[in-house]
Amino acid sequence: MYKIIKTEGRAKRAQLTTVHGTIQTPVFMNVGTAAAIKGAVSTEDLETIKTQVELSNTYHLHVRPGDQIIKQLGGLHKFMSWERPILTDSGGFQVFSLAGLRKIKEEGVYFNSHIDGRKIFMGPEESMQIQSNLASTIAMAFDECPSSVADRHYVEASVSRTARWLERCKKEMKRLNGLEDTINRKQLLFGINQGAVYDDIRIDHAKRITEMECDGYALGGLAVGESHEQMYHVIEETVPYLPQDKPTYLMGVGTPANILEAVDRGVDFFDCVYPTRNGRHGHLYTNSGKINLFNAKYELDARPIEEGCSCPACARYSRAYIRHLLKAKEMLGMRLCVLHNLYFYNTMMEEIREALEEGRFAAYKKQKLAGMSAHVND
Repeated sequence: MYKIIKTEGRAKRAQLTTVHGTIQTPVFMNVGTAAAIKGAVSTEDLETIKTQVELSNTYHLHVRPGDQIIKQLGGLHKFMSWERPILTDSGGFQVFSLAGLRKIKEEGVYFNSHIDGRKIFMGPEESMQIQSNLASTIAMAFDECPSSVADRHYVEASVSRTARWLERCKKEMKRLNGLEDTINRKQLLFGINQGAVYDDIRIDHAKRITEMECDGYALGGLAVGESHEQMYHVIEETVPYLPQDKPTYLMGVGTPANILEAVDRGVDFFDCVYPTRNGRHGHLYTNSGKINLFNAKYELDARPIEEGCSCPACARYSRAYIRHLLKAKEMLGMRLCVLHNLYFYNTMMEEIREALEEGRFAAYKKQKLAGMSAHVND
């Protein structure tokens, strides 16, 4: 059940109650593609850094270790020893981005595994079956993810197919949730809005999938080539045509600034690999902008990554020490940086929720953006 607690303009402070606990929104979902956060981050770490939702990927877990194996072991929650909500991406994006040779047909997609080259078929029913085996809290509908700058005629045909696929996803999920051996019979389904950067296609598709009454709705196919301004425009134009009484999820986005702008436009679920990927390369988020720990000026810097931060890295270690670990290629350096970045994101979402509750989100957004855009000279 989704309940809106407070609004400020289009921005929403809400909560989604699930079988695995209540998600306070706006929320940033920490990306653990193969049932683990890259950077040697454990489940205990996720709890420590205030993670609400862990996100894993259907395609990756299907090819390794195999969704049937995870089902035999009690589902993804038991497999990775995580009790809070999990969202599984449908695999659609990976099928279209990783698979070089693929054939898209009405029944689904034929492609080769990026791991061992074996032939795989995935369609709406298969994606739902895999996600049911994983027993995630929220399953995503199987969709085609065309390039944000693809030809209009291609996008129109693709979006129509995605809408037909959603009907099949809904039907299959209903069947699976009625089976006795299904681990999570209260699995939720989010539909995905596509349409590249074409406002009218996005809006038409939003209207069509709204009629299908999913548990939530996502905006897909953004942050894959278009400018930030184009992305904000698409969000602004499309979100009003998605149900306001359901969660709205912006897939694969983004920077802290992207998140603040999207919250302002009515989005309340986010995920992105930026904090983990950047952390593994020594790029760290702070309230005064990004810093690169590989810079020589941090060699003798005894301060934490950010003064006042309570993450496991800042609570104990200095910039100089973490920089040394990174230079020495010690895994601990990468791990501490990832923990800091995820803690920064999760804390920012906490601050956003608090600002919305107190009716000062506009002021918070302005202050946060000004601080993060500052050039770090320290």
